[in-house]
Amino acid sequence: MKAAAGMAHPVSTPALCSVLHQHGWSLPERCTKLRPANKLQNVQYNSALRQSKAIRNDLEKLSSSAAQPAALTPAEIGNVSASLASFSKTVDEYNNLARQELVQKKQEEAFERVKRFRDDLSDFKSQIESLKKAREDAVHSNNRGELLGRRAYVTATPENPYANVNKSSSSFHSRGASTGQAGSGLSMGGNDVTREQHALREQNFFANTNSALDEYIARGQAVLGDLGTQREMLKNTQKRLYSVGNTLGISGDTIRMIERRAKEDKWIFWAGVIIFFLFCWACIHFLR
Repeated sequence: MKAAAGMAHPVSTPALCSVLHQHGWSLPERCTKLRPANKLQNVQYNSALRQSKAIRNDLEKLSSSAAQPAALTPAEIGNVSASLASFSKTVDEYNNLARQELVQKKQEEAFERVKRFRDDLSDFKSQIESLKKAREDAVHSNNRGELLGRRAYVTATPENPYANVNKSSSSFHSRGASTGQAGSGLSMGGNDVTREQHALREQNFFANTNSALDEYIARGQAVLGDLGTQREMLKNTQKRLYSVGNTLGISGDTIRMIERRAKEDKWIFWAGVIIFFLFCWACIHFLR
């Protein structure tokens, strides 16, 4: 009867456990298993609080150097982005634990904390995006100013530094063919322009290479953070699997013990039946 009642009214949700706790009734075993979630909830809250403070400090440091946005490296921004991803996962885990809270007042307080954490997360993301945009604009303006500053002595300078290379070289060669000394001077000027263009292209190549390397480092840091989080998740999953395996092993031993006891009881029953019939036959045979 108790087993049937337990199957008819299973307590499997934190909501039913919360109702039992509010009315002061004794909690079943399934509800008592939810109590360790409070400790994990406090741990996750403290972890999220530390991560929020660390990210805020990092953003303040980056904002202090916003006077020179070009000085910001993609590695620094990528490090903060990886911290934001870890903070978002911690907030999600804290939200899941808050749903298992039995006391309604504590649950509402936990939901308020989750809301504040999510507001901080959106604020952090907007600050990161603004820093990225400011850095890109600063790098673009610096490259353009450097390019125009290097070629200020050339009149009618186009936006493309390689637009008039063929024209300048052909004009210099034609003038060199017509006049000797003047042509040699112009050819030297053409060589200077070509040398300047090669130096500019080399500098742009190195700048792009450095930016690409910084981006690769930032992505590597983000991937490393994700791998660390996945490692923790796999550890927790392994612990749960071990716990389930131990529970199943104990249940199997119990079932085998019950089957062995039932088999022994069956042999005892049939032996008692045989002894009873033999006793009845002996009474009838000898006392007739």
